[in-house]
Amino acid sequence: TQGLDGLAERCAQYKKDGAVFAKWRCVLKISDSNPSKLAITENANVLARCSSICQQNGIVPIIEPEILPDGDHDLKRCQYVTEKVLAAVYKAMSDHHVYLEGSLLKPNMVTPGHSCPTKYSPEEVAMASVTAMRRTVPPAVPGICFLSGGQSEEEASVHLNAINNCPLAKPWVLTFSFGRALQASALRAWRGHKENEKTATEQFVKRAEVLFPDIRPSHLRLLPCLLNKDIIFKLYVLFIMLYPQ
Repeated sequence: TQGLDGLAERCAQYKKDGAVFAKWRCVLKISDSNPSKLAITENANVLARCSSICQQNGIVPIIEPEILPDGDHDLKRCQYVTEKVLAAVYKAMSDHHVYLEGSLLKPNMVTPGHSCPTKYSPEEVAMASVTAMRRTVPPAVPGICFLSGGQSEEEASVHLNAINNCPLAKPWVLTFSFGRALQASALRAWRGHKENEKTATEQFVKRAEVLFPDIRPSHLRLLPCLLNKDIIFKLYVLFIMLYPQ
């Protein structure tokens, strides 16, 4: 990106060009001493300033404070940092008068670091993720769109399903905002060749059924006609049709 300088003018032009949403991503990394309080505060303020500017120009901000999965931290440490980061983000949102009902949050799931020796069940990941959100994200926020954060297709899908099935009360719509973890196997199977459309469709349906076990067969019949050179965009459009929330 070009930074916050001139963002208002760019947002005004993006709005004229038909943009509805804008995403701003800030990245934080976990270590024994990081993220520092200063890093958390500064990144939270950047996200809030961007959100305010977007809303002033009629664009819905998608707020993405991503905590990277690099490292050997355990699930508890990730949950602690996630809660600290999100608490700072929503304090900054209040300070900058961001209209929460007109925003979306795109956070990481609470997962252990890639090098963590301890393995956690999807239910443990879901409980930690939902608990972190419940402690920090106001119910005025209409939706939380989890990113995949370096997880495999299977991991991201299973964890998202477990999050939605978590028995804790969830005042927001919980969904996903990831591409690779949904589309990678279909794109690998397709490779731009018409003769691979059937295999690619089967791969995409397999991932869809994990995310949406109640998906209707009538929707699945749409897939073959969507698999062409615009596959990424059209797969996204299909999922908007299937999951309009």
